[in-house]
Amino acid sequence: MNTFGHHLLVEYYDCNKDTLNDPQALEAMMIQAAHAANATIVKTVFHQFAPQGVSGIIVIEESHLSIHTWPEHGYAAVDFYTCGKNDPERAHEVLQKALASKRFEIMIINRGILPD
Repeated sequence: MNTFGHHLLVEYYDCNKDTLNDPQALEAMMIQAAHAANATIVKTVFHQFAPQGVSGIIVIEESHLSIHTWPEHGYAAVDFYTCGKNDPERAHEVLQKALASKRFEIMIINRGILPD
């Protein structure tokens, strides 16, 4: 496969429930994670759901970082998809600490095209 990018799918458990319901805090954390991965931010969009939960995306020149939260369960689902010389593992380290996640599961997928 000609690898174009690295896609980390992360399940964060036992997170701080207040943080998971705070779109401004989550946006700041995700921006910090993008910087840690050495990504170039293009745009951010975060949305607060009623009665709770947040979805957000950071579009980066190298692809995207996204988060979806379920505060009532202390759970967040996150994608770190980067192309080029970025380091999505560094973004994961920053976010895991910022969310105060006590445990996580991570899947790493190399994205690209199969040769003919």
